[in-house]
Amino acid sequence: MTHVVSFVAQCDEHRQSHSTRPATDRGSEGTETLKIDGGIQDDLVEAAKRSSILEEAGYDGVFTAELKHDPFFPALVAAQNTSRVEIGTGIAVAFARNPMTLANIGYDLHKLSEGRFILGLGSQIKPHITKRFSMPWSSPAARMREMVQAIRAIWASWNDSAPLEFRGEFYTHVLMTPMFDPGPNPYGDPKIFVAGVGPKMTEVAGEVGDGFIAHGFTTAEYFRAVSLPAIERGLDAQERRRSDFEISMPLFLALDDGDDAIGRTQPIRKQLAFYGSTPAYRPVLDHHGWGELQPELNAMSKQGRWDDMAELITDDMVDAFAVRASAKNMATSIAQRYEGVLDRIQFFAPIDEDPETWRPVLQAIKEI
Repeated sequence: MTHVVSFVAQCDEHRQSHSTRPATDRGSEGTETLKIDGGIQDDLVEAAKRSSILEEAGYDGVFTAELKHDPFFPALVAAQNTSRVEIGTGIAVAFARNPMTLANIGYDLHKLSEGRFILGLGSQIKPHITKRFSMPWSSPAARMREMVQAIRAIWASWNDSAPLEFRGEFYTHVLMTPMFDPGPNPYGDPKIFVAGVGPKMTEVAGEVGDGFIAHGFTTAEYFRAVSLPAIERGLDAQERRRSDFEISMPLFLALDDGDDAIGRTQPIRKQLAFYGSTPAYRPVLDHHGWGELQPELNAMSKQGRWDDMAELITDDMVDAFAVRASAKNMATSIAQRYEGVLDRIQFFAPIDEDPETWRPVLQAIKEI
């Protein structure tokens, strides 16, 4: 493990020397500006259209997710159909791949987008890694730490003409010949964001990542009590500054006005029930005293009772996980709940389907 340990400091110096973008945007008076990201989860044709719509609407970033489609191909078409927004994966499943493939993909997308790409990585959970992707699973936090370090070692080899000599517990990369070396990236290295729920993975994000992607199944209370201290421990371990690190969170938003206010929370209840059925996410429920719900949801999920599961999500749970407000008050409600802790939010609203409602909300968030 000596190569891994000694490489941490080199990675930090390399990351800062090759950085092409500030960690946060700042206004004319030096105040930080909250970045707002939209999502594209469609096939490639729709992803190309939606990325253009989101950029025109004023979003700061466009993030893909590894759901029904590979996350990197939509990012590619988004890079080709936009010129301003940052483009990232939120997330790509790290353990379904290896550091060399991720280093290649990150390098190419960063170059194509002219320095706008963010490589967002998440571990997923063991059943998906072993049963869906047929890949090994062990020590996820330690494996993620080493994966990020290995990716940076590969980029350092390309950018600095340094020998590739990375030997770790999980990954070994010691061969790089001129035929496979793309050379220095003119836009430096992409940022790497690490996603997490539990404190161990969250701490790893603070240690080796350029940012942290909170899971959607995160309440503001859990984030402040568990996630934020873990990030700070990771940053402190490497003597890194909070100002050099971005925190992103996807928000559940529910418009609480009109005649269908209750109906608008139903998709949120279904999503919360799905997340709540996962044993790895039980600590979030435990934090609020709802932990006994997790095994019940898990049992129902194995029976395929997805609609019934949503009925177990109470209004108190919806209010803990989601920001529920009128269109007029949505921006203020978000600011009150998350002021001072987030650098960017993933704002998954159907702005192309209902622009008259959501564009003013987007603008109001930016102004606040």
